[in-house]
Amino acid sequence: MSSEPLGAYDSADSGTPDIVEVRGLELLLYCGVLEEEQARRQPFRFDLDLHLDLSAAGQSDDLTDTVNYGALIDLLAITLPAERFQLLERLAARAAELALSFPSVDTVTVRVRKLRPPVASIVATTGVRIHRTRNG
Repeated sequence: MSSEPLGAYDSADSGTPDIVEVRGLELLLYCGVLEEEQARRQPFRFDLDLHLDLSAAGQSDDLTDTVNYGALIDLLAITLPAERFQLLERLAARAAELALSFPSVDTVTVRVRKLRPPVASIVATTGVRIHRTRNG
């Protein structure tokens, strides 16, 4: 066992990114190339992994040292329903853009699933997963 004090651990040195998770956010949105998909909102489910250094928040217990996931959820819930998308890829990219608008978020992985895809076969969901990094 190391004699190093517990508070001396630095997550940035571990090689493993810290992640704040948002799971199962459901929104009714316009997304699809078919006319019927643009005529009415459909349910989508989002999972986001927000990569950022959480070492300061782990020590301070202060919200300003992390990402306010409640504010991000509110931003997604207000912004995405006001826009229209044809492709899941663009919808996921837009969600990533919104997540990266938070200065503490370095990278984000967004998984978006269409809960009722308009296909002839029985399919639970269709979806995409993208990973984006802040530029500069």
